[in-house]
Amino acid sequence: MTEISDGSALKARANQLVDRTTALRQEIAKSIVGQEDLIEHLLLALFAGGHVLLEGLPGLGKTRLVKSLAACMGLESSRIQFTPDLMPGDVTGTRVIEDHEGSRAFRFQKGPIFSNLVLADEINRATPKTQSALLEAMQEATVTASNSTFELARPFSVIATQNPIELEGTYPLPEAQLDRFLFKLEVPTPSEDDLVKVLGATTDESVPELREVLTGSDLIEIQDISRQILCGEHLLRYVAALVLATHPGPGADAQTQRLVRFGASPRAGQAIVLTAKVRALLDGRPCVSREDLDATALPSLLHRVVLSFEADAEGLGVQELLAGWRQQAEAASRG
Repeated sequence: MTEISDGSALKARANQLVDRTTALRQEIAKSIVGQEDLIEHLLLALFAGGHVLLEGLPGLGKTRLVKSLAACMGLESSRIQFTPDLMPGDVTGTRVIEDHEGSRAFRFQKGPIFSNLVLADEINRATPKTQSALLEAMQEATVTASNSTFELARPFSVIATQNPIELEGTYPLPEAQLDRFLFKLEVPTPSEDDLVKVLGATTDESVPELREVLTGSDLIEIQDISRQILCGEHLLRYVAALVLATHPGPGADAQTQRLVRFGASPRAGQAIVLTAKVRALLDGRPCVSREDLDATALPSLLHRVVLSFEADAEGLGVQELLAGWRQQAEAASRG
């Protein structure tokens, strides 16, 4: 990675990387029609060094999107197809017996988790035991087998896809697993115009060739530079107040107490700030704005707030409650 010591050099290098991210979006658009907001949030999470959970019905292009991203960034990628019979060792690796010059010894054979970009396809079709095999890797970037600990190469990100939990044969992700995803992004059904383009692009002879426009080293550099973007204390207080507003304890409004079972963890605040810094960097600004924080709040809170049965019955979700939490957070940060 390039060593950047002074402010002018840092700004010049940041501008170069921002130009490459613009080219990256254009390259991905060759393979993915529409979904601009989805791609934008996915890149924010990856540039922040986090993991992403994509939720949507089958056939909406979730797997194609991840494969296109890996190709355009020149990352080593792997795909794990999660099924009910998948075992933890199939994800992290297992010890095998190896013959060497007449003697036998155990050797750890690394699993598909040892990659830069890991696609955990249909993650909620595996049992909770297998889902939990990702916990250490996603939090510590390490894998422990027997008495040995192996570090994962940087950059490392898990992009998991899941079907809505109402579908047959799915298991809800444990809360500890959900909390390790920086963002949860819902993949929408394409509009009629976009669907026409998809049908045309996927049923003819032409296959788009994607070129590498960003490298793993560039990705690490963006992750490092983004942490140098400034975020004022008043904005940090706003984020803290926003996260606390999601909790149905003393001081919460009547709607939150009735519709929320558990509020968001501190990781939600970290996700909001980190991705807001990336957003400011990609926009060429040295400081985070309130708009950046509001733009990254929903995907950071969506999977971390556990709603009550009343909320499900009334068809209300985190998105409908977020406006009230923002108002409370703004009032608390000013006070």
